[in-house]
Amino acid sequence: MTDPTRNPSVAPGTDGTEVRHRRTDVDGIEIFYRECGPADAPVLLLPHGYPASSYAFRLLMPALGDRWRTVAPDLPGFGYSGTPDPERFPYTFDGYADFLRRFTEVAGLPRYAIYLHDYGSQFGFRLAMTAPEKVIALIISNGDIYEDQHGPKYAPLKEFWNNPTDEGLRKLGQAVSPEGFRDEFVGEVDDRLAERVAPDLWTLSWSQLGTPQRRRNLTALLADQRHTVPWFARQQAYLRDHRPPTLIVWGHQDGYMPAGAARAYHRDHPGAELHLIEGGHWLLETNFDEVLPIIRDFLARAASP
Repeated sequence: MTDPTRNPSVAPGTDGTEVRHRRTDVDGIEIFYRECGPADAPVLLLPHGYPASSYAFRLLMPALGDRWRTVAPDLPGFGYSGTPDPERFPYTFDGYADFLRRFTEVAGLPRYAIYLHDYGSQFGFRLAMTAPEKVIALIISNGDIYEDQHGPKYAPLKEFWNNPTDEGLRKLGQAVSPEGFRDEFVGEVDDRLAERVAPDLWTLSWSQLGTPQRRRNLTALLADQRHTVPWFARQQAYLRDHRPPTLIVWGHQDGYMPAGAARAYHRDHPGAELHLIEGGHWLLETNFDEVLPIIRDFLARAASP
């Protein structure tokens, strides 16, 4: 059970809100998570991507905390959460998707909107597919499910997907480095936008993820990404069949997921609201002031009776 008295440090937020930093146990794994907003407010679940942590949502959470209960866990092996042995926890997309489902159960989240970004989009989509009736809305921000729209930065990954050798795995592991992390955050954006991305992001990520065990686990996760592609058709079918209220807010300076990857969602969910932003993969860093009112307006409409 969650113990709100543990690690009771708080960070001041806007509009009188506070971000609370908590820990809980999920199937024997100690999980750190951030939470903000009233306990009885509708929930926005914030699964993070690679190589980030719940820290990626530090600005968004208090900015929505007047109307939403925002919840952002550090995934196992990331951030301040525990790093179980691979024999206990599979560092795969299947493993993380199952973890996110179990986290919602342990945290007592009966219904939720889900923020889908980067690797977190895969975990969140599978959660939505598991229980569509629990989904209030989806916010899709640079999380792709259309292989034909993959950008050029996928090339080294696809080289490994097509020929998964030990040498290819070694090359993937070279990206798990301070330079590789920096490239994930500012690799494609222009200089004007890169200046907005705090170096704390990749510095913190490396300080947390640069241990030998975590580097091995991250390399395994990068290698496992090839198994997400067969899920794309099922995720597209979920959108066609259920069509939850959906906001697509997308930074098109993205070497993995250019503007076409955002527009592709209209193939299966033509009613989804689409905003293309002159920003990068990490819109909450490069374009926060522009994105926030879009998200707030969408969520207000999604949560209305």
